[in-house]
Amino acid sequence: MKKNIWILNHYATNMFKDQAGRHYWFAESLIKQGYNPTIFCASTIHNTNENINTNNRLFISDKINGIPFTFVKTPSYIGNGKQRIKNMLAFYKNLFPVAKEYADKYGKPDVILASSVHPLTLVAGIKIANKFGIQCICEVRDLWPESIVAYGALKRNSVIAKILYQGEKWIYKKADSIIMTWEGGREYISDQEWDSQIDLNKVKHISNGVVIDTFDANSEKYKVEDPDLDDKSYKNVVYAGSLRKVNNLGLLLDAAKIIQNQGKQDIRFLIYGSGDESEALKKRCDEENINNIIFKGRVEKKYIPSILKKSYINILHNTSTSLDKYGQSQNKFFEYLAAGKCIVQTYTTGYSICERFNCGISAPVQNAEEIAKAILRTCSDENENSLMGKNAREASYQFDFNRLTAKLINIIEPVDGREEHKNELVRKSS
Repeated sequence: MKKNIWILNHYATNMFKDQAGRHYWFAESLIKQGYNPTIFCASTIHNTNENINTNNRLFISDKINGIPFTFVKTPSYIGNGKQRIKNMLAFYKNLFPVAKEYADKYGKPDVILASSVHPLTLVAGIKIANKFGIQCICEVRDLWPESIVAYGALKRNSVIAKILYQGEKWIYKKADSIIMTWEGGREYISDQEWDSQIDLNKVKHISNGVVIDTFDANSEKYKVEDPDLDDKSYKNVVYAGSLRKVNNLGLLLDAAKIIQNQGKQDIRFLIYGSGDESEALKKRCDEENINNIIFKGRVEKKYIPSILKKSYINILHNTSTSLDKYGQSQNKFFEYLAAGKCIVQTYTTGYSICERFNCGISAPVQNAEEIAKAILRTCSDENENSLMGKNAREASYQFDFNRLTAKLINIIEPVDGREEHKNELVRKSS
């Protein structure tokens, strides 16, 4: 009999729209394995003005490519202020009556996978699972409040931070299993000195990843027409991502300027993306005559595989923080691996995938000089660059969602349960 798996993710509405993303791919693979997943998400689509019409009901359900989504009614918001907090609270509050009504109509879940970004979804998942008498797996993709503290938006010893830390610890204690997208999840809990209260054996690691077949298919189906990218007289260093303050793109401009001043005219930066720092960055390039950077603007996600496969180097860049010690799990990193090109990472992490698979170079310290050195090294040795690209592609198979879903199934049910499920599938096919 199929197990009903409820996946709670406030922001999975974007996955419905994009037909891609972590829980979309988990659900896609779970269905192939004979499970029955349903994704519960907000009616609002993050970073847009769109709000799915629930017809004055608390929820509305729909399917895309056979994957069931349930959209929980939530108010629209803009930015990261009070409106967004109200949106989070509404999703949390409405999940409870939605869960009851949905279960009455379609049957209760056998397991709940509750996923952050914000912790209220995890709290709701634990409480709803308790009412149904089932297990709740809490998936942590963003550490609250640790990430807010690391980026300097909240003081560690503030009253709000202390309350959030206590809430975080409560979640870890009450969850039946904990999935962390960073390999150093257990180390994080130990660093917080919670390991005497939280069983570290229930802390598992499932990173983000990529669907390699889909990535390859999209790279052929959605080819970007870009004469700069196709010009092989340059060694194009590609950045694909947001252009916001937190991304600290000014460091890449500094590194590009160093490379330009060394007379390396065949190295060029192509920056794909948009954000509120875009105009300031362009202005700086004009004022300082940094002419080895081309801003390409925002492109649709479906074109990213084609772009990454055509680069000479793909550069992974973000503001380095204290969180780096616990590993890396940026979504685009795994697309970089699948692209089969050498990766330059502008900061160093614990549990480094780049080092483990020898698929790129990490700057030992995140400053312009070290970033420039890493780029110059990978551009100076064609053989090393090619080898690292091949290694990246080989490494990507370790993070394909078919493999990651197998890890999830290992957590969803014990070995005996898996054997019973396997036998049921055999009986149905015979």
